[in-house]
Amino acid sequence: MKKRTKIVATVGPSTHSEDIIKNMILEGVNVFRINFSHGSHEDHIKAINKIRKVDKTLGTHSALLADLQGPKIRIGEMPEEGVLLEKNSAFTLYTNDKKSIENAAFVSYDRLAKDVKKDEFILLDDGKIHLKVTETNGKDIIKTKVIAGGILYSRKGVNLPNTKISTSSLTEKDKNDLKVALEQGVDWVGFSFVRSAREIIELRHLITSMNGDAKIIAKIEKPEAVEDLDNIMQETDAVMVARGDLGVEIPLENVPLIQKRIAEMAKEMAKPVIIATQMMESMMDNITPNRAEVNDVANAVMDGVDAVMLSGETSVGKHPVEVIKIMARIINEIEGKYTELYVKETMPKKNNDRFITDSICFNACRLAQRVNAKAIITMTHSGYTSYKISSQRPESAIYVFSSNKKLLSTLSLVWGVATFYYDKTISTDHTIADIHHLLKSEKLVESGDLIINTASIPLGEGGKTNMLKLSYIE
Repeated sequence: MKKRTKIVATVGPSTHSEDIIKNMILEGVNVFRINFSHGSHEDHIKAINKIRKVDKTLGTHSALLADLQGPKIRIGEMPEEGVLLEKNSAFTLYTNDKKSIENAAFVSYDRLAKDVKKDEFILLDDGKIHLKVTETNGKDIIKTKVIAGGILYSRKGVNLPNTKISTSSLTEKDKNDLKVALEQGVDWVGFSFVRSAREIIELRHLITSMNGDAKIIAKIEKPEAVEDLDNIMQETDAVMVARGDLGVEIPLENVPLIQKRIAEMAKEMAKPVIIATQMMESMMDNITPNRAEVNDVANAVMDGVDAVMLSGETSVGKHPVEVIKIMARIINEIEGKYTELYVKETMPKKNNDRFITDSICFNACRLAQRVNAKAIITMTHSGYTSYKISSQRPESAIYVFSSNKKLLSTLSLVWGVATFYYDKTISTDHTIADIHHLLKSEKLVESGDLIINTASIPLGEGGKTNMLKLSYIE
C-alpha cells in the first residue's frame, strides 16, 4: 500500500536537475511548491517545465503549489559580517532607502512608521532579536530599544506581533506572481499572511478575473487569521499551518494546540491541511534528522493531516532526495501501525444541497470498514467526492477516475487519493468492469477483493454522485 499522507517539497537550487526531481517523486513527493519569495519568474517557469517533463516520463500527476510571498517584511542590506545589537542599546529602523543613518537598518515596509505605536514590539530574524518601539515620526523613522540582542544580517524577516498592518495581504508583487503562476496552470495558490475570510474572497475574484482555476490554500501565520479561523475555513479550499511566522507572531506555546485544532476542523470540513516549517530542518546539512523532528512528522501523521511540507530542506538543503526517503519511511511506519488514524466519521448534514452525495460518501466509507473492502473507487469531474471520502480517512485505498486532467494533479495534495485518467462512459456496469480490469492489470487489486464503487447515474451527464455499488473483483 502506498503512503496516504502526502509530501510537499519546495523547489530551489538543490532541485535543479530532472534527475533529482525524478528521484524525489520516486521516493514519495506528491506536490512541488514554487516559492515566489525567492528566484525569478524565469527560474520558476523552468522548474515547472522540468517537473511536468518528469511527470510525463513517469506517468505521475504531481501537484504544483505556487506560494505567494505576501507582505513579508525584511531588513535591507547589512554589512556582510552583520551588525551586533547589544541589549538596552538604541537602534533605529527607517523605511526611506534614500536615508543613511548610523546604527540603523532599512525595513522594506514603507508604512511601518505609521502603523507601529510606542511600546509595541518588533521582532527580527524569526524572533531572535526583540526591539521595543520608543518613538516613531509617523513617516519613515522608528526609534527602538534592544530588549534581546544578537547579530543582525541582511534580508532577515521582521515580525510585528502587536501591530495591525494597514496594507493588504496581497501585494503588487503577489499579483504579478499570481499572473505568471496561473499562466503556468498551477493547481494550488498559497496565500501568505492572510488575515480574514474577506481577503480569500478577493483573491478568488482575482484568480477568476485572470481566467485561472487554481484552488486557494490559506496559510495561517497571523494572530488575526487564528481569530477569524471559522470564516477563513469556510472560504478557503485548503489550509496550511505555517508554524514559523505563526510561532513568532503568537506565543510559541500556543502553536501545538492551534495546529491540532486546525487539523480537526479541516478534516471535518473535508478540506486538505498541510503542516509546514522546520519539520526536518537539521537535514539541511545532516544526513539524518534529529529525533524531535522525527516525532514532529510522526505526530502530524497521527493527527491525520493531508500533507507534511519541506521548505529549505529540499530547496537549498544538501540532501533533497534523502530527506524525502526518511520522511516517507516515518509516514509508512505510522500509517502501518497507528490504527487510530483511520475511520473519522462525519455525519452528513441534512437540508444541504450535497446531502445525497455526502450520504453516499459517508456510507461508502462505513461499508468499506464493515466488509473490509480493498478499495473505494470514485468517478468524479469536480473532485468533490474525493475530498469527502478522503476526509473520513478510510483504511481502504481511494482510487479516483476522472476525465478532468487538471483534477488528477490537484488531488495529489489530498490524503490517501490516487488518481487515474479515464474518459470512457458507455454504461455504468461496463465502466465499472473496465475500471476493475484496469486496477487488476496495475496489480492494485486482485480476484476476490471486495470493492466499493461510487458514481453519478446517468453516467454521461456528470451530475452529483448518487450511486454506491459493492462487488467482488472477478
